[in-house]
Amino acid sequence: MTAGRTATAVALFSGGLDSILSCRVVASLGVRVKALRFVTPFFGHDLWLRKDEYEAETREKYGIDVALVDISDDYIRMVADPVHGYGKNFNPCLDCKILLASRAREYMERHGLDFIISGEVVGQRPMSQRRDAMRIVERDSGCEDILLRPLCAKNLQPTKPEREGLIDRDRLLGFSGRNRKPQMRLAEEFGISDYPSPAGGCVLTDPIIAARIRECYQDGNIPTADDLLFVQAGRQFRLPGGGWLALGRNRGENARIEALFRPGDLLLKMAGWPGPTGLLRRPGSAGDIREAAALLKRFAKKGAERDRAGVAVFTGPEEKEAREVIMVAAAVPGV
Repeated sequence: MTAGRTATAVALFSGGLDSILSCRVVASLGVRVKALRFVTPFFGHDLWLRKDEYEAETREKYGIDVALVDISDDYIRMVADPVHGYGKNFNPCLDCKILLASRAREYMERHGLDFIISGEVVGQRPMSQRRDAMRIVERDSGCEDILLRPLCAKNLQPTKPEREGLIDRDRLLGFSGRNRKPQMRLAEEFGISDYPSPAGGCVLTDPIIAARIRECYQDGNIPTADDLLFVQAGRQFRLPGGGWLALGRNRGENARIEALFRPGDLLLKMAGWPGPTGLLRRPGSAGDIREAAALLKRFAKKGAERDRAGVAVFTGPEEKEAREVIMVAAAVPGV
């Protein structure tokens, strides 16, 4: 480290163990770290709803100064036509890494920081953490020679901050492959015991949800963030008149669907009988509303009272009185 000078870094932070450890390793070497956790409709959006709370929790729990940053607009456009294509489902993993690294570089330059760090481990993920893929990310994001991967740095060529003495390369690590035990041991050394289990947090890797999202992009369409959140919720139905219905499958999904209400939507609930919450977007006709009511009734709790109950239609989640109560038979399964 250059005498009298504190080096600074911006971290690509996913909230997983590797990104936590990369921040802690670099901070332990005297570097001041600012972590960025990017948010899109495909990952991290629930955190955005409690932004201040999440940032405070991360500082308290892990000693990491993190900021949530919403990059939805750029990300949605990137997913439409990724330069490096998709993975097994609708996941543009390389282009995702490039976009995130680009935004981190812009933050670094805007705030006068020295370099970028990420929690990547060479060989850990087959598409985005191969050596050649990692080099592509550096090149296409404009981060060549300034993107440091502390957990596997000893398996890679030294970066500019290492060569210039901003960080001690000898105290960086040489992890590789998919074995998680070295990370778990390192977490113990830092006194970190409560951390997320490794998993793909991006819905674009989920085959069912990815197929729904792909449909939103058909015919060159660029969907809105609201629609991309809507398509991930509950059971999904496209109605004959052009309406789009989501039905909750449990209390949690019912609350989530209700929170997705936007002006012009209709909220549907059973009148005096247990059942799902339904959200109808862009109803094309009165027929769509009746069709949505029939579908909601189909998934309500079974019983004689269900057949006699109506479906209440509300113009908003705060409405106390229904716009109308529709008497309709439950939709026939498979229709």
